[in-house]
Amino acid sequence: MTTEPLRYVEPADPGPEIPLLGGDVTEGLVRIDDTVRRPVNDASIRVRGVLDHLASVGFTGAPRFLGVDAVDRDVLTYVPGEVAGRPWPSWVGDEARGLSVARLVRAYDDAAYPLGVPDWAAGARPADPAGCPPPIAGAPTFLAHLDITPENVVFRSGRAAALIDFDLVRPATRVEEVVNLLLWWGAWMPEEDRDPAFRYVDPASRAADLLDAYDLGSADRSRVVEVAHNGADRSWHLMRRNALERGGGWQRMWDAGVGDRILRRGKWLGENAAALNAAIT
Repeated sequence: MTTEPLRYVEPADPGPEIPLLGGDVTEGLVRIDDTVRRPVNDASIRVRGVLDHLASVGFTGAPRFLGVDAVDRDVLTYVPGEVAGRPWPSWVGDEARGLSVARLVRAYDDAAYPLGVPDWAAGARPADPAGCPPPIAGAPTFLAHLDITPENVVFRSGRAAALIDFDLVRPATRVEEVVNLLLWWGAWMPEEDRDPAFRYVDPASRAADLLDAYDLGSADRSRVVEVAHNGADRSWHLMRRNALERGGGWQRMWDAGVGDRILRRGKWLGENAAALNAAIT
């Protein structure tokens, strides 16, 4: 893959720039007609490569990368549909919607898998900060999305149709991808930290249904809980480093208490490991 993307050719009358509400850390997003403009960042090469690959294999559940505009922003196709804003609407907790997300993530993973871990993406994981436990998920096998929040899933007619915001895409395993799915769509956190949309969701039974929809194999299922626990332990250290070194949205999340929520999630996963394992295996 070339690291020099094509220049995007603007139409004669592109229309006004409409600011878009970004995620926790992405700023400066705008929509112009049927395109989205995103500031170039350290994830841009990975994002461009993944989106180009998805286009080449005919995967329709993601934006297309169109090039770089005159002010050096990545230009992506705008994906129409319904996306959850904050506060999350109650439909985020709907089981049928969640199962459709699991099926979409499986379709994305299957489409991305043949790409493997190319050289231009192999260095996406920097060295861990001091004190961070090592990952136990195993060698990465493909470029996973790993940010499957309700804000990053586009729905049409009540079903998940596309994933957006690929800034956290990086080498990982299917188990790590599924752990992220369960965090956001399976209520895998203490009840006190769940959004009201998931207040009455049973995390064990919802996880079993999500993994069935994703069609995760039995060997991988047996490792989901331990990888989730390890991921929570690692996440505290990684989020703290990002807050200290990168500031911006990372610092705002840390100041808002995300570190404490991660610690509570790790404790909850340890206390409920047996029940969760029994449900999903």
